[in-house]
Amino acid sequence: MSAHELIVGGQRSGKSRQAERLALRWPGRVVVVATALAADDEMRARIARHRADRPARFDTVEAPLALSAALQRLDDVGTLVIVDCLTLWLVNWLMPTQGPADADGWADERAALLGLLPQLTSTVVFVSNEVGWGVSPMTREARDYVDELGRLNQDVARRCGRLTLMVAGQPWTRSIAEDDHA
Repeated sequence: MSAHELIVGGQRSGKSRQAERLALRWPGRVVVVATALAADDEMRARIARHRADRPARFDTVEAPLALSAALQRLDDVGTLVIVDCLTLWLVNWLMPTQGPADADGWADERAALLGLLPQLTSTVVFVSNEVGWGVSPMTREARDYVDELGRLNQDVARRCGRLTLMVAGQPWTRSIAEDDHA
């Protein structure tokens, strides 16, 4: 079974902090793959806060679009990779701040990630939002995004050995057995 883990939860639920707690116990190299783009002052401040809060020994690689290529480059049995986060990675593809969505590019990149996960020797901890618990969004674009993130989270979870739901800063973790993937 895969050593990968998916950590999901609402905004400010403690997802990134939980991933960092796991990584602090890792004996080898830790790399954070950051997917956020600093498109405005508020997002620049969020990114700066995440960087400042992150332990100094963690390396950071930025991969706002080419996540699977970044994971391939980092693949090493002694490396723990934190992908923070799938939510913004999907935003960059389907709701970019500049230009139109790239649905075909997204489909290719999504397939590449899902195909790559079982082959990686690195342990990967994914961080993602659970956005489907609220009111249905008003716009079609937003509804499509929520649906796609839900499908992505399910598909990534099926390729992970553990799933953690963060609620009010508290982790609820479940190991996923092989037969759960059927």
